[in-house]
Amino acid sequence: MTYADRTVGDSWETAARTVTEADVVNFAGVSGDFNDLHLDAEGMANSEYGERIAHGALVFSVLTGLVWQGRPDADREDLVALYGVDDLRFRSPVFVGDTVHVELEVTDKRPNDHPIAEGVVHTDAEVVKADSTVALSCTLLSLEK
Repeated sequence: MTYADRTVGDSWETAARTVTEADVVNFAGVSGDFNDLHLDAEGMANSEYGERIAHGALVFSVLTGLVWQGRPDADREDLVALYGVDDLRFRSPVFVGDTVHVELEVTDKRPNDHPIAEGVVHTDAEVVKADSTVALSCTLLSLEK
C-alpha cells in the first residue's frame, strides 16, 4: 500500500509472539543492560513484580519486528524507513512467557520533501498482552513511497 493509498483510520493488528527467557538474556547481552529487574529471578521474586521483567527496549524491538513481519510483501517496498517515534510509553511490564501482539491505527499523514518518500505516515501502535493489558504505546512515523 502506497502513501497515497493510506487513509487516516486504517487499522490492523499483527500476529502474536511470546517473549522468552532467551529473548531477555540475549537482549541483555546485546544491549549491555544487565539490570537485576531483567536477570535476577530470585531477587525479583520478592519484588513488587514477583518476577523478572523484559527490557522496555526489548518490547519495543518486538513491536518493530511484528510490524515488519506483518506487512505484506508489496508493502515492504513502499516503506522507505522508520522516521521516528513519538510519545513512547512503557505502560505495563512484560514478563517472560507473556504473549504479545501489536494493534495499529493510522492517525495522520503528511507530505514530506524527501527524495524517495512521498510522505510521513503517523501510526499509533500498542503492544497488547494476551490479557488485553497494554504494555507499550507510541506513535510510529514512517517514510513511505
